[in-house]
Amino acid sequence: MTTLKQLRLKYFLDEWQSIEHQATQENWSYAQFLLALAQGEASRREQNRISRALAEAQLPYGKSWTNFEFAHIPSLNPAALMEFAQTTHWLESGSNILIFGPSGTGKTHVSSALGASIIELGERVKFVTATALVQQLQLAKLQLELQTLLSKLDRYDLLIIDDLGYIQKSDVETSVLFELIAHRYERKSLLITANQPFSQWDKIFPNSMMTVAAIDRLIHHATIFEMQAESFRKQAAAKNAANSLKTSS
Repeated sequence: MTTLKQLRLKYFLDEWQSIEHQATQENWSYAQFLLALAQGEASRREQNRISRALAEAQLPYGKSWTNFEFAHIPSLNPAALMEFAQTTHWLESGSNILIFGPSGTGKTHVSSALGASIIELGERVKFVTATALVQQLQLAKLQLELQTLLSKLDRYDLLIIDDLGYIQKSDVETSVLFELIAHRYERKSLLITANQPFSQWDKIFPNSMMTVAAIDRLIHHATIFEMQAESFRKQAAAKNAANSLKTSS
């Protein structure tokens, strides 16, 4: 038992008796018994890794592929999207994903579900709103620690930046966002959601030159998804209002 603790084989410690009982009942060989313990240990460690990675990623709660209504977004190709959820090749080349669409169409839901899939494949993910990220970057720059923060963000194979369009244009604030984009260019992947098309990104960055440079770096190795549909929230509100009218009548 001491040796198992030293080796940190917690599954062996917790389950060996029940596995031994099953092995005796089914006449397993010693090799089968050891394999069952090893597989259980590996499975528990993988589940623990996923749990830690999900906690670190801070993905929005309850947003998965199983509860996303693809039929509501005719413009979205599920097969093309799922290709990115089933492989990490695009991360290895530092490719990006850009998701555009009006507010309430499920951009955050899709990006969160994709982030969870990437975690299951063994990669590290971080989800952050664009507003919160810009505040972090700005503070780091004021403290002369921007490069340190950018290096820390390099630990994440995929950085999800949600709601880019809500950032207010400011020389001080949004210039740090450009520095992040330039820093990760062709090295680490970004997934960005935005409710504004590229033609309106002059409202985000301080000047047109920086806007063009940011877009150029993002789209060089990127796949763009358009999510054009009525807002889920607006649709739900209308449905609730209709149900209320029926009930009152």
